[in-house]
Amino acid sequence: MKRIFLILLSFVAFFNSCAQKKTNTSKAKSKELMGKTIYDYKVPALEEGKEINFADFKGKKILIVNTASECGFTPQYADLEKLSNEYKDKLVVIGFPANNFGGQEPGTNVEIGAFCQKNYGVTFPLASKVSVKGDDTAPIFKYLTEKELNGVKNTTILWNFTKFLVDENGRLIDSFISTTKPTDEAITKYLK
Repeated sequence: MKRIFLILLSFVAFFNSCAQKKTNTSKAKSKELMGKTIYDYKVPALEEGKEINFADFKGKKILIVNTASECGFTPQYADLEKLSNEYKDKLVVIGFPANNFGGQEPGTNVEIGAFCQKNYGVTFPLASKVSVKGDDTAPIFKYLTEKELNGVKNTTILWNFTKFLVDENGRLIDSFISTTKPTDEAITKYLK
């Protein structure tokens, strides 16, 4: 009987050891992933041959927005430009054109740039067209939408003009749905 008890005790100890190793590996992986900041990302800019390096914006807040030219929220480009100018010393606005919702961003990078300049006088940086949901989600949007990566929250992007505010240290502060205007107090309270 004593021998059976020792064998059972050995099995329990072995399985606990395995479980602990798996937990430690999982924790280490999570810590490594959450150790990333927005500064670990570089993306192609809308303008061919150029790049947006998020590390260039250290010390400023960053407002990242998935945009579209043919959306009911497209007039928010004007508010994004206003916000960019009003808080230029402490905020960088970056637009990410995406065609994920209702085919509302069908244009090429050149067409998107011309539209934004002509209709809204956009001067803030625009990234090259990306996907913000699905199997081909751009890595930066995986970071912004997955708590396992950003350490703050999961966000489901429901439509164009979802906004993500990042702090001066490259960490996600919060996300805001499309109906939250860029100049809304929910966002500007972090900029004062």
